[in-house]
Amino acid sequence: MGKIKNLASETAIYGLGTIIPRLINYFLVIPHTRIFLPEAYGIITNLYAYAGFLNVVLLFGMETAFFRFANKPGADRNRVFQLAQTVVVGIALPISLVIGLNARFLAKTLGFAGHPEYLQYLAGIVLLDALVAIPFARWRQEKKATLFSIAKVTNVLVLVGLNYLFLFSRWFEPARGVGYVLLANLLANALFLIFLGKSLLSWRPAWNQEQTGHMLRYAYPVMLMGLAGMTNELFSRICIEWWWPVDFQGHSAQYALGVFGACYKYAVFMNLVVMAFRYAAEPFFFSNANDKHSPALFAKVNHYFIVAGCFIVLVVTVNLDWLKWMLRSPAYHEGLDIVIILLIAYLFMGVYYNFSAWFKITDRTHFGTWFTALGALITIGGNYFLIPIAGYYGSAWVTLACSGFMMVACYTFGQRYFPVPYQVGKGLAYLLLACGLIGLSNTWAFNAQWQTTMYHLFLCLIYLVVAWQAERKNVSSNAT
Repeated sequence: MGKIKNLASETAIYGLGTIIPRLINYFLVIPHTRIFLPEAYGIITNLYAYAGFLNVVLLFGMETAFFRFANKPGADRNRVFQLAQTVVVGIALPISLVIGLNARFLAKTLGFAGHPEYLQYLAGIVLLDALVAIPFARWRQEKKATLFSIAKVTNVLVLVGLNYLFLFSRWFEPARGVGYVLLANLLANALFLIFLGKSLLSWRPAWNQEQTGHMLRYAYPVMLMGLAGMTNELFSRICIEWWWPVDFQGHSAQYALGVFGACYKYAVFMNLVVMAFRYAAEPFFFSNANDKHSPALFAKVNHYFIVAGCFIVLVVTVNLDWLKWMLRSPAYHEGLDIVIILLIAYLFMGVYYNFSAWFKITDRTHFGTWFTALGALITIGGNYFLIPIAGYYGSAWVTLACSGFMMVACYTFGQRYFPVPYQVGKGLAYLLLACGLIGLSNTWAFNAQWQTTMYHLFLCLIYLVVAWQAERKNVSSNAT
Protein backbone atom coordinates (compact mmCIF):
# COMPACT_ATOMS: atom_id res chain seq x y z
CA MET A 1 0.00 0.00 0.00
CA GLY A 2 2.98 2.29 0.59
CA LYS A 3 3.88 2.24 -3.09
CA ILE A 4 0.31 3.16 -4.05
CA LYS A 5 0.37 6.02 -1.55
CA ASN A 6 3.62 7.26 -3.06
CA LEU A 7 2.10 7.02 -6.53
CA ALA A 8 -0.97 8.93 -5.34
CA SER A 9 1.26 11.57 -3.78
CA GLU A 10 3.29 12.00 -6.96
CA THR A 11 0.09 12.07 -9.02
CA ALA A 12 -1.20 14.86 -6.79
CA ILE A 13 2.01 16.86 -7.22
CA TYR A 14 2.03 16.30 -10.96
CA GLY A 15 -1.61 17.29 -10.84
CA LEU A 16 -0.51 20.70 -9.60
CA GLY A 17 1.72 20.93 -12.64
CA THR A 18 -0.71 19.38 -15.08
CA ILE A 19 -4.31 19.58 -13.93
CA ILE A 20 -4.17 23.06 -12.42
CA PRO A 21 -2.35 24.67 -15.37
CA ARG A 22 -4.57 22.96 -17.93
CA LEU A 23 -7.62 23.80 -15.83
CA ILE A 24 -6.57 27.44 -15.73
CA ASN A 25 -5.88 27.20 -19.45
CA TYR A 26 -9.33 25.69 -19.87
CA PHE A 27 -10.88 28.84 -18.45
CA LEU A 28 -9.52 30.65 -21.49
CA VAL A 29 -12.64 29.27 -23.14
CA ILE A 30 -14.44 32.13 -21.34
CA PRO A 31 -12.69 35.03 -23.10
CA HIS A 32 -12.28 33.08 -26.32
CA THR A 33 -15.99 32.29 -26.66
CA ARG A 34 -16.72 35.90 -25.76
CA ILE A 35 -14.37 37.41 -28.36
CA PHE A 36 -14.59 34.82 -31.14
CA LEU A 37 -17.67 33.52 -32.94
CA PRO A 38 -17.84 29.73 -33.46
CA GLU A 39 -16.35 30.08 -36.96
CA ALA A 40 -13.20 31.76 -35.59
CA TYR A 41 -13.01 29.41 -32.62
CA GLY A 42 -13.09 26.59 -35.15
CA ILE A 43 -9.74 27.83 -36.53
CA ILE A 44 -8.19 27.63 -33.05
CA THR A 45 -9.58 24.11 -32.62
CA ASN A 46 -8.22 23.07 -36.01
CA LEU A 47 -4.72 24.48 -35.51
CA TYR A 48 -4.23 22.88 -32.12
CA ALA A 49 -5.38 19.57 -33.56
CA TYR A 50 -2.57 19.77 -36.11
CA ALA A 51 -0.18 20.77 -33.31
CA GLY A 52 -1.08 17.55 -31.48
CA PHE A 53 0.02 15.45 -34.45
CA LEU A 54 3.20 17.48 -34.92
CA ASN A 55 4.16 17.06 -31.27
CA VAL A 56 4.06 13.28 -31.64
CA VAL A 57 6.21 13.30 -34.78
CA LEU A 58 8.78 15.72 -33.40
CA LEU A 59 9.17 13.82 -30.12
CA PHE A 60 9.32 10.47 -31.99
CA GLY A 61 8.55 8.35 -28.94
CA MET A 62 11.82 9.38 -27.28
CA GLU A 63 10.15 10.29 -23.99
CA THR A 64 9.04 6.71 -23.37
CA ALA A 65 12.35 5.39 -24.75
CA PHE A 66 14.21 7.60 -22.27
CA PHE A 67 12.30 6.09 -19.34
CA ARG A 68 12.84 2.56 -20.60
CA PHE A 69 16.59 2.80 -21.24
CA ALA A 70 17.37 5.02 -18.26
CA ASN A 71 15.83 2.38 -15.97
CA LYS A 72 17.80 -0.56 -17.32
CA PRO A 73 20.34 -2.08 -14.90
CA GLY A 74 23.67 -0.28 -15.10
CA ALA A 75 22.33 2.40 -17.43
CA ASP A 76 24.17 5.71 -17.73
CA ARG A 77 21.17 8.01 -17.38
CA ASN A 78 23.03 11.11 -18.49
CA ARG A 79 24.21 9.31 -21.62
CA VAL A 80 20.64 8.18 -22.37
CA PHE A 81 19.48 11.79 -21.96
CA GLN A 82 22.11 13.05 -24.42
CA LEU A 83 21.17 10.45 -27.02
CA ALA A 84 17.42 11.01 -26.68
CA GLN A 85 17.73 14.80 -26.85
CA THR A 86 19.93 14.53 -29.95
CA VAL A 87 17.28 12.52 -31.78
CA VAL A 88 14.53 14.97 -30.82
CA VAL A 89 16.52 18.06 -31.86
CA GLY A 90 17.54 16.37 -35.11
CA ILE A 91 13.90 15.75 -36.01
CA ALA A 92 12.14 18.78 -34.55
CA LEU A 93 14.37 21.56 -35.82
CA PRO A 94 14.24 20.84 -39.58
CA ILE A 95 10.50 20.04 -39.59
CA SER A 96 9.66 23.24 -37.73
CA LEU A 97 11.82 25.25 -40.13
CA VAL A 98 10.08 23.71 -43.13
CA ILE A 99 6.67 24.66 -41.71
CA GLY A 100 7.79 28.19 -40.88
CA LEU A 101 9.42 28.81 -44.26
CA ASN A 102 6.40 27.47 -46.16
CA ALA A 103 3.77 29.11 -43.97
CA ARG A 104 2.25 31.19 -46.78
CA PHE A 105 1.59 28.17 -48.98
CA LEU A 106 0.32 26.04 -46.08
CA ALA A 107 -1.97 28.81 -44.82
CA LYS A 108 -3.57 29.06 -48.24
CA THR A 109 -4.06 25.29 -48.32
CA LEU A 110 -5.69 25.26 -44.87
CA GLY A 111 -8.10 28.08 -45.64
CA PHE A 112 -6.64 31.18 -43.98
CA ALA A 113 -4.44 32.55 -46.77
CA GLY A 114 -4.21 36.01 -45.25
CA HIS A 115 -2.58 34.77 -42.05
CA PRO A 116 0.66 32.84 -42.64
CA GLU A 117 1.77 34.03 -39.20
CA TYR A 118 -0.64 31.50 -37.66
CA LEU A 119 1.56 28.67 -38.91
CA GLN A 120 4.79 30.46 -38.07
CA TYR A 121 3.64 30.82 -34.48
CA LEU A 122 2.49 27.19 -34.49
CA ALA A 123 5.89 26.01 -35.76
CA GLY A 124 7.58 27.84 -32.90
CA ILE A 125 5.17 26.39 -30.34
CA VAL A 126 5.71 22.76 -31.36
CA LEU A 127 9.48 23.26 -31.62
CA LEU A 128 9.67 24.56 -28.05
CA ASP A 129 7.41 21.73 -26.86
CA ALA A 130 9.79 19.20 -28.40
CA LEU A 131 12.99 20.81 -27.11
CA VAL A 132 11.86 20.72 -23.47
CA ALA A 133 10.12 17.31 -23.48
CA ILE A 134 13.18 15.19 -22.65
CA PRO A 135 14.46 17.62 -19.98
CA PHE A 136 11.01 17.48 -18.40
CA ALA A 137 11.15 13.67 -18.61
CA ARG A 138 14.49 13.73 -16.78
CA TRP A 139 12.89 15.77 -14.01
CA ARG A 140 10.17 13.13 -13.75
CA GLN A 141 12.81 10.39 -13.72
CA GLU A 142 14.62 12.20 -10.91
CA LYS A 143 11.27 12.71 -9.11
CA LYS A 144 11.52 16.49 -9.25
CA ALA A 145 7.76 16.77 -9.30
CA THR A 146 7.73 20.09 -7.45
CA LEU A 147 10.01 21.80 -9.98
CA PHE A 148 7.92 20.28 -12.76
CA SER A 149 4.76 21.75 -11.25
CA ILE A 150 6.25 25.20 -10.66
CA ALA A 151 7.38 25.44 -14.29
CA LYS A 152 4.00 24.31 -15.64
CA VAL A 153 1.98 26.61 -13.38
CA THR A 154 4.16 29.61 -14.23
CA ASN A 155 3.79 28.87 -17.92
CA VAL A 156 0.01 28.81 -17.84
CA LEU A 157 -0.28 31.90 -15.63
CA VAL A 158 1.79 33.83 -18.16
CA LEU A 159 -0.29 32.32 -20.98
CA VAL A 160 -3.56 33.46 -19.41
CA GLY A 161 -2.15 36.89 -18.63
CA LEU A 162 -0.96 37.38 -22.20
CA ASN A 163 -4.33 36.28 -23.58
CA TYR A 164 -6.16 38.88 -21.52
CA LEU A 165 -3.54 41.51 -22.35
CA PHE A 166 -3.77 40.90 -26.08
CA LEU A 167 -7.54 40.39 -26.35
CA PHE A 168 -8.84 43.08 -24.01
CA SER A 169 -6.31 45.88 -24.34
CA ARG A 170 -6.71 49.02 -26.44
CA TRP A 171 -4.11 47.59 -28.84
CA PHE A 172 -6.39 44.73 -29.87
CA GLU A 173 -6.80 44.54 -33.63
CA PRO A 174 -9.72 42.32 -34.73
CA ALA A 175 -7.96 41.56 -38.02
CA ARG A 176 -5.20 39.69 -36.18
CA GLY A 177 -7.79 37.62 -34.30
CA VAL A 178 -6.61 34.09 -33.65
CA GLY A 179 -2.99 35.19 -34.03
CA TYR A 180 -3.08 36.71 -30.54
CA VAL A 181 -3.93 33.32 -29.02
CA LEU A 182 -1.03 31.62 -30.80
CA LEU A 183 1.45 34.40 -30.04
CA ALA A 184 0.56 34.23 -26.34
CA ASN A 185 1.21 30.47 -26.39
CA LEU A 186 4.56 30.91 -28.11
CA LEU A 187 5.79 33.54 -25.65
CA ALA A 188 4.60 31.53 -22.62
CA ASN A 189 6.35 28.38 -23.88
CA ALA A 190 9.58 30.35 -24.28
CA LEU A 191 9.69 30.60 -20.47
CA PHE A 192 10.44 26.87 -20.32
CA LEU A 193 13.86 27.66 -21.77
CA ILE A 194 14.62 29.57 -18.56
CA PHE A 195 13.38 26.85 -16.21
CA LEU A 196 15.17 24.10 -18.10
CA GLY A 197 18.19 26.17 -19.09
CA LYS A 198 20.63 24.05 -17.08
CA SER A 199 19.49 20.80 -18.69
CA LEU A 200 19.38 22.31 -22.16
CA LEU A 201 22.86 23.81 -21.82
CA SER A 202 24.22 20.50 -20.52
CA TRP A 203 23.14 18.78 -23.73
CA ARG A 204 25.81 17.85 -26.22
CA PRO A 205 24.99 16.19 -29.55
CA ALA A 206 25.64 12.49 -29.12
CA TRP A 207 25.23 9.40 -31.23
CA ASN A 208 25.97 5.76 -30.56
CA GLN A 209 25.17 3.46 -33.44
CA GLU A 210 24.23 0.54 -31.22
CA GLN A 211 22.43 2.24 -28.32
CA THR A 212 20.74 4.93 -30.42
CA GLY A 213 19.64 2.21 -32.81
CA HIS A 214 18.07 0.25 -29.96
CA MET A 215 16.32 3.39 -28.70
CA LEU A 216 14.97 4.24 -32.15
CA ARG A 217 13.69 0.70 -32.68
CA TYR A 218 11.94 0.90 -29.32
CA ALA A 219 10.62 4.43 -29.90
CA TYR A 220 9.41 4.02 -33.49
CA PRO A 221 6.37 1.89 -32.57
CA VAL A 222 5.66 4.29 -29.69
CA MET A 223 5.64 7.18 -32.17
CA LEU A 224 3.28 5.32 -34.49
CA MET A 225 1.14 4.50 -31.49
CA GLY A 226 1.15 8.18 -30.58
CA LEU A 227 0.09 9.18 -34.08
CA ALA A 228 -2.74 6.69 -34.01
CA GLY A 229 -3.64 7.91 -30.54
CA MET A 230 -3.76 11.50 -31.79
CA THR A 231 -5.95 10.32 -34.64
CA ASN A 232 -8.31 8.83 -32.10
CA GLU A 233 -8.29 11.98 -29.97
CA LEU A 234 -7.99 14.84 -32.44
CA PHE A 235 -8.97 13.61 -35.89
CA SER A 236 -12.64 14.41 -35.31
CA ARG A 237 -11.70 18.07 -34.84
CA ILE A 238 -10.15 18.08 -38.30
CA CYS A 239 -12.54 15.89 -40.28
CA ILE A 240 -15.68 17.75 -39.20
CA GLU A 241 -14.50 20.47 -41.55
CA TRP A 242 -14.02 17.89 -44.29
CA TRP A 243 -17.14 15.76 -43.99
CA TRP A 244 -19.77 18.12 -42.60
CA PRO A 245 -22.53 18.39 -45.27
CA VAL A 246 -23.25 21.87 -46.60
CA ASP A 247 -25.59 23.69 -44.19
CA PHE A 248 -26.17 20.45 -42.24
CA GLN A 249 -28.43 21.23 -39.26
CA GLY A 250 -28.42 24.84 -40.42
CA HIS A 251 -24.72 25.40 -39.67
CA SER A 252 -21.48 25.63 -41.61
CA ALA A 253 -18.64 23.19 -40.97
CA GLN A 254 -16.53 25.90 -39.32
CA TYR A 255 -19.41 26.83 -37.00
CA ALA A 256 -19.96 23.18 -36.02
CA LEU A 257 -16.23 22.74 -35.40
CA GLY A 258 -16.25 25.76 -33.11
CA VAL A 259 -19.18 24.42 -31.06
CA PHE A 260 -17.68 20.94 -30.93
CA GLY A 261 -14.26 22.26 -29.90
CA ALA A 262 -15.70 24.45 -27.13
CA CYS A 263 -17.89 21.69 -25.66
CA TYR A 264 -15.03 19.22 -25.99
CA LYS A 265 -13.21 21.40 -23.45
CA TYR A 266 -15.40 19.98 -20.67
CA ALA A 267 -13.80 16.58 -21.22
CA VAL A 268 -10.60 18.25 -20.03
CA PHE A 269 -11.63 17.47 -16.45
CA MET A 270 -11.09 13.76 -17.14
CA ASN A 271 -8.29 14.19 -19.62
CA LEU A 272 -6.16 16.13 -17.17
CA VAL A 273 -6.57 13.54 -14.43
CA VAL A 274 -5.47 10.88 -16.91
CA MET A 275 -2.50 13.01 -17.96
CA ALA A 276 -1.36 13.72 -14.40
CA PHE A 277 -1.72 10.04 -13.56
CA ARG A 278 0.36 9.06 -16.59
CA TYR A 279 3.18 11.42 -15.63
CA ALA A 280 3.48 9.65 -12.28
CA ALA A 281 2.48 6.13 -13.39
CA GLU A 282 4.81 5.66 -16.36
CA PRO A 283 8.06 5.76 -14.33
CA PHE A 284 6.20 3.92 -11.53
CA PHE A 285 5.35 0.96 -13.79
CA PHE A 286 8.90 0.73 -15.12
CA SER A 287 10.52 0.96 -11.69
CA ASN A 288 8.27 -1.82 -10.30
CA ALA A 289 8.34 -4.07 -13.36
CA ASN A 290 10.72 -6.59 -11.80
CA ASP A 291 8.87 -6.82 -8.49
CA LYS A 292 7.21 -10.24 -8.12
CA HIS A 293 4.17 -8.54 -6.60
CA SER A 294 3.82 -6.06 -9.49
CA PRO A 295 0.72 -7.72 -11.09
CA ALA A 296 -1.31 -7.31 -7.89
CA LEU A 297 0.07 -3.81 -7.44
CA PHE A 298 -0.88 -2.80 -11.00
CA ALA A 299 -4.38 -4.20 -10.48
CA LYS A 300 -4.90 -2.09 -7.34
CA VAL A 301 -3.63 1.03 -9.10
CA ASN A 302 -6.07 0.53 -11.97
CA HIS A 303 -8.98 -0.16 -9.63
CA TYR A 304 -8.49 3.02 -7.61
CA PHE A 305 -8.09 4.95 -10.85
CA ILE A 306 -11.49 3.69 -12.02
CA VAL A 307 -13.14 4.59 -8.71
CA ALA A 308 -11.81 8.15 -8.98
CA GLY A 309 -12.52 8.40 -12.71
CA CYS A 310 -16.17 7.39 -12.41
CA PHE A 311 -16.62 10.01 -9.71
CA ILE A 312 -15.27 12.69 -12.07
CA VAL A 313 -17.69 11.56 -14.80
CA LEU A 314 -20.54 11.94 -12.31
CA VAL A 315 -19.50 15.31 -10.86
CA VAL A 316 -18.91 17.04 -14.20
CA THR A 317 -22.01 15.67 -15.92
CA VAL A 318 -24.55 16.46 -13.20
CA ASN A 319 -23.18 19.99 -12.83
CA LEU A 320 -23.25 21.00 -16.49
CA ASP A 321 -26.41 23.00 -15.85
CA TRP A 322 -24.30 25.68 -14.17
CA LEU A 323 -20.86 24.90 -15.61
CA LYS A 324 -22.15 25.99 -19.02
CA TRP A 325 -21.82 29.63 -17.96
CA MET A 326 -18.19 29.39 -19.02
CA LEU A 327 -19.30 29.29 -22.65
CA ARG A 328 -20.12 32.97 -22.86
CA SER A 329 -22.19 32.78 -26.02
CA PRO A 330 -25.37 30.63 -25.90
CA ALA A 331 -24.53 29.51 -29.43
CA TYR A 332 -22.09 27.01 -27.93
CA HIS A 333 -24.59 25.40 -25.53
CA GLU A 334 -26.25 23.21 -28.13
CA GLY A 335 -23.38 20.71 -28.05
CA LEU A 336 -23.23 20.04 -24.29
CA ASP A 337 -24.85 16.61 -24.57
CA ILE A 338 -21.61 15.22 -25.98
CA VAL A 339 -19.79 15.86 -22.71
CA ILE A 340 -20.75 12.65 -20.86
CA ILE A 341 -19.82 10.59 -23.93
CA LEU A 342 -16.38 12.17 -24.09
CA LEU A 343 -15.80 11.89 -20.34
CA ILE A 344 -16.39 8.14 -20.44
CA ALA A 345 -14.21 7.88 -23.55
CA TYR A 346 -11.33 9.52 -21.67
CA LEU A 347 -11.95 7.26 -18.68
CA PHE A 348 -11.62 4.23 -20.98
CA MET A 349 -8.44 5.71 -22.43
CA GLY A 350 -7.01 6.11 -18.95
CA VAL A 351 -7.75 2.46 -18.20
CA TYR A 352 -6.12 1.55 -21.50
CA TYR A 353 -2.95 3.37 -20.42
CA ASN A 354 -2.93 1.27 -17.24
CA PHE A 355 -3.41 -1.92 -19.23
CA SER A 356 -0.66 -0.87 -21.67
CA ALA A 357 2.03 -1.27 -18.99
CA TRP A 358 2.44 -4.93 -20.01
CA PHE A 359 3.69 -4.30 -23.54
CA LYS A 360 5.98 -1.44 -22.45
CA ILE A 361 7.77 -3.37 -19.71
CA THR A 362 8.03 -6.54 -21.84
CA ASP A 363 9.39 -4.59 -24.86
CA ARG A 364 6.39 -5.57 -27.01
CA THR A 365 5.51 -2.02 -28.01
CA HIS A 366 4.41 -3.23 -31.46
CA PHE A 367 1.20 -4.42 -29.79
CA GLY A 368 0.46 -0.86 -28.77
CA THR A 369 0.98 0.21 -32.36
CA TRP A 370 -1.56 -2.33 -33.57
CA PHE A 371 -4.12 -1.40 -30.92
CA THR A 372 -3.94 2.29 -31.68
CA ALA A 373 -3.76 1.74 -35.44
CA LEU A 374 -6.98 -0.29 -35.34
CA GLY A 375 -8.47 2.38 -33.11
CA ALA A 376 -7.48 4.99 -35.70
CA LEU A 377 -9.27 3.00 -38.40
CA ILE A 378 -12.37 2.97 -36.22
CA THR A 379 -12.03 6.73 -35.73
CA ILE A 380 -11.57 7.53 -39.41
CA GLY A 381 -14.21 5.13 -40.68
CA GLY A 382 -16.70 5.97 -37.96
CA ASN A 383 -16.39 9.71 -38.50
CA TYR A 384 -16.69 9.29 -42.26
CA PHE A 385 -20.02 7.48 -41.92
CA LEU A 386 -21.50 9.18 -38.85
CA ILE A 387 -20.69 12.88 -39.30
CA PRO A 388 -23.05 13.23 -42.31
CA ILE A 389 -25.77 11.48 -40.27
CA ALA A 390 -25.32 12.65 -36.69
CA GLY A 391 -22.88 15.58 -36.92
CA TYR A 392 -20.50 16.06 -34.03
CA TYR A 393 -22.60 13.71 -31.88
CA GLY A 394 -21.47 10.98 -34.26
CA SER A 395 -17.86 12.02 -33.65
CA ALA A 396 -18.35 11.81 -29.89
CA TRP A 397 -19.76 8.27 -30.09
CA VAL A 398 -16.91 7.21 -32.37
CA THR A 399 -14.42 8.51 -29.79
CA LEU A 400 -16.07 6.36 -27.14
CA ALA A 401 -16.15 3.29 -29.41
CA CYS A 402 -12.47 3.70 -30.25
CA SER A 403 -11.38 4.04 -26.60
CA GLY A 404 -13.54 1.09 -25.57
CA PHE A 405 -12.09 -1.12 -28.32
CA MET A 406 -8.49 -0.26 -27.41
CA MET A 407 -9.14 -0.87 -23.72
CA VAL A 408 -10.70 -4.29 -24.31
CA ALA A 409 -8.09 -5.37 -26.88
CA CYS A 410 -5.18 -4.35 -24.66
CA TYR A 411 -6.67 -6.19 -21.68
CA THR A 412 -7.31 -9.35 -23.69
CA PHE A 413 -3.80 -9.66 -25.10
CA GLY A 414 -2.16 -8.46 -21.90
CA GLN A 415 -3.63 -11.33 -19.92
CA ARG A 416 -1.74 -13.73 -22.21
CA TYR A 417 1.70 -12.17 -21.90
CA PHE A 418 1.62 -10.47 -18.48
CA PRO A 419 -1.40 -11.64 -16.45
CA VAL A 420 -2.71 -9.06 -13.99
CA PRO A 421 -5.70 -9.73 -11.67
CA TYR A 422 -7.71 -6.65 -12.67
CA GLN A 423 -11.07 -6.27 -10.91
CA VAL A 424 -13.13 -5.95 -14.09
CA GLY A 425 -16.53 -6.62 -12.50
CA LYS A 426 -16.09 -4.07 -9.73
CA GLY A 427 -14.83 -1.48 -12.18
CA LEU A 428 -17.90 -1.98 -14.36
CA ALA A 429 -20.12 -1.72 -11.29
CA TYR A 430 -18.69 1.71 -10.44
CA LEU A 431 -19.32 2.91 -13.99
CA LEU A 432 -22.91 1.69 -13.85
CA LEU A 433 -23.37 3.36 -10.46
CA ALA A 434 -22.13 6.69 -11.83
CA CYS A 435 -24.34 6.43 -14.92
CA GLY A 436 -27.34 5.47 -12.80
CA LEU A 437 -26.88 8.51 -10.57
CA ILE A 438 -26.53 10.69 -13.68
CA GLY A 439 -29.86 9.29 -14.86
CA LEU A 440 -31.44 10.17 -11.51
CA SER A 441 -30.16 13.73 -11.83
CA ASN A 442 -32.62 14.31 -14.67
CA THR A 443 -35.69 12.85 -12.98
CA TRP A 444 -36.66 15.85 -10.82
CA ALA A 445 -37.00 19.50 -11.78
CA PHE A 446 -36.59 22.23 -9.18
CA ASN A 447 -37.68 25.84 -9.25
CA ALA A 448 -34.37 27.30 -8.07
CA GLN A 449 -30.84 26.62 -9.30
CA TRP A 450 -29.52 26.21 -5.76
CA GLN A 451 -32.02 23.39 -5.14
CA THR A 452 -30.88 21.61 -8.29
CA THR A 453 -27.24 22.03 -7.30
CA MET A 454 -27.83 20.67 -3.80
CA TYR A 455 -29.66 17.65 -5.24
CA HIS A 456 -26.80 16.95 -7.62
CA LEU A 457 -24.25 17.27 -4.81
CA PHE A 458 -26.32 14.80 -2.81
CA LEU A 459 -26.05 12.30 -5.68
CA CYS A 460 -22.28 12.77 -5.69
CA LEU A 461 -22.25 12.15 -1.94
CA ILE A 462 -24.14 8.88 -2.48
CA TYR A 463 -21.35 7.72 -4.80
CA LEU A 464 -18.68 8.58 -2.24
CA VAL A 465 -20.54 6.75 0.56
CA VAL A 466 -21.00 3.64 -1.57
CA ALA A 467 -17.34 3.71 -2.66
CA TRP A 468 -16.15 4.14 0.92
CA GLN A 469 -18.27 1.24 2.16
CA ALA A 470 -17.04 -0.98 -0.66
CA GLU A 471 -13.35 -0.07 -0.38
CA ARG A 472 -12.64 0.61 3.29
CA LYS A 473 -11.92 -3.00 4.18
CA ASN A 474 -9.38 -3.29 1.37
CA VAL A 475 -7.77 0.02 2.27
CA SER A 476 -7.57 -0.96 5.95
CA SER A 477 -6.11 -4.40 5.23
CA ASN A 478 -3.54 -3.00 2.80
CA ALA A 479 -2.54 -0.31 5.29
CA THR A 480 -1.71 -2.95 7.88
